Amino acid sequence: MELQFPSAAILLCLGRVMGAVVYSPEGVERVAEEVRPRGDLPTDSHSYHLVGISFFILGLGTLLPWNFFITAIPYFQGRLAGANSTAWTLGTNHTSPADTFNFNNWVTLLSQLPLLLFTLLNSFLYQCIPETVRILGSLLVILLLFALTAALVKVDMRPGPFFSITMASVWFINSFCAVLQGSLFGQLGTMPSTYSTLFLSGQGLAGIFAALAMLLSMASGVDAQTSALVYFITPCVGIFVSIMCYLSLPYMELARYYLAKKPSLAQGQELETKAELLQSDEKNGIPNSPQKAALTLGLDPEKELEVETEEAQQPGKPSVFTVFRKIWLTALCLVLVFTVTLSVFPAITAMVTSSTSPGKWSQFFNPICCFLLFNIMDWLGRSLTSYFLWPDQDSRLLPLLVCLRVLFIPLFMLCHVPEKSRLPILFPQDAYFITFMLLFAISNGYLVSLTMCLAPRQVLPHEREVAGALMTFFLALGLSCGASLSFLFKALL
Repeated sequence: MELQFPSAAILLCLGRVMGAVVYSPEGVERVAEEVRPRGDLPTDSHSYHLVGISFFILGLGTLLPWNFFITAIPYFQGRLAGANSTAWTLGTNHTSPADTFNFNNWVTLLSQLPLLLFTLLNSFLYQCIPETVRILGSLLVILLLFALTAALVKVDMRPGPFFSITMASVWFINSFCAVLQGSLFGQLGTMPSTYSTLFLSGQGLAGIFAALAMLLSMASGVDAQTSALVYFITPCVGIFVSIMCYLSLPYMELARYYLAKKPSLAQGQELETKAELLQSDEKNGIPNSPQKAALTLGLDPEKELEVETEEAQQPGKPSVFTVFRKIWLTALCLVLVFTVTLSVFPAITAMVTSSTSPGKWSQFFNPICCFLLFNIMDWLGRSLTSYFLWPDQDSRLLPLLVCLRVLFIPLFMLCHVPEKSRLPILFPQDAYFITFMLLFAISNGYLVSLTMCLAPRQVLPHEREVAGALMTFFLALGLSCGASLSFLFKALL
């Protein structure tokens, strides 16, 4: 199947922003019932388990690189500060006023720019490069570059060359991650949507996995270099397992059945997905029958049927400008949410240290309160939209809530960052930072997921693919804007 841009855009949006459903045996049994082929493929339940587990691990592997780099920011700052090998601890912050490299700012920016770039190049890439080459080639390059990052732990190097090599690795790793993610969602487009849920589950847990890997490395009791080496070897193992999972898919009867189908099956699965979404909307108070759905949206049922008939008779692509006029406010909210988040996380939040006396808590403060707490609460916030959607697309409360998140920028900048020279410390206690982070993370997850859920509801059914493409662009734009603004806020400290 050759992936077309609009369909890929919708799924790429989901890959970056949607929450995860924790993988469980009961969930896989539910998959088995939903994806059982109609008549021509006899398989046992193990096939459903294996395919589900494979896509779960592949989802985990796509976002491991980004999360492992930003979680290890203190380690990189220590290397760039010229600290000796005994000071290369993963959890100790080494940022100083003379931090000429601005590592945390650059790693954020160079991680997000590839997403924006490959969002614009998706159509060209997917038509010119075979799917297997895109997926397997990306995984192999990511594995090699992470192996290089792990090897550099044991190499004594001046800060300048170390910074250049690391930044090049960050750029290329995230570029291939963008290609990998879109290509895998292209494969999932030929399969029942439940497998997309398992894939998203793996992606949603990647940040938590990275934070836990850091904590275990720090608590292992080994020397600092060995701890950092074990930490960076962990994603190498994860990527290698992802490669094995991808290579095993052709040997699974169920996977072969769906992946070998023509695009017509993908269209059938899209109809199945829409039906499932209508059913799931029952939990949000949205009826699942077309007539009731039309009433919920304020439309006359007969007119709604007429519109659908006209759409079926007019297969032409909808106008991008027309779709943008309908979703511009929701898209702007998405941009602002990510701009606020990436402008301070992790560039500013990773600089905050514990105000307590040096000890175990001070050492573990950054990985626990900054990274682990953010990822858990962000995941929780995204999951909340499975139960309710508030405010709805017609409410002016959504832009207000999104704008209120701008307050987190000065709040984090006024927390305990001892090295800053321009701003006072108004919130020195650890409890302030933890409270801000709780609200910051859960609001990020919920508002991002909410805007992604509301956008398709604001357009007609045949316009949803274009809406997905536009939301993908604005998502990447928000990430890049936030990463760029982080340089300004860092300078203000």
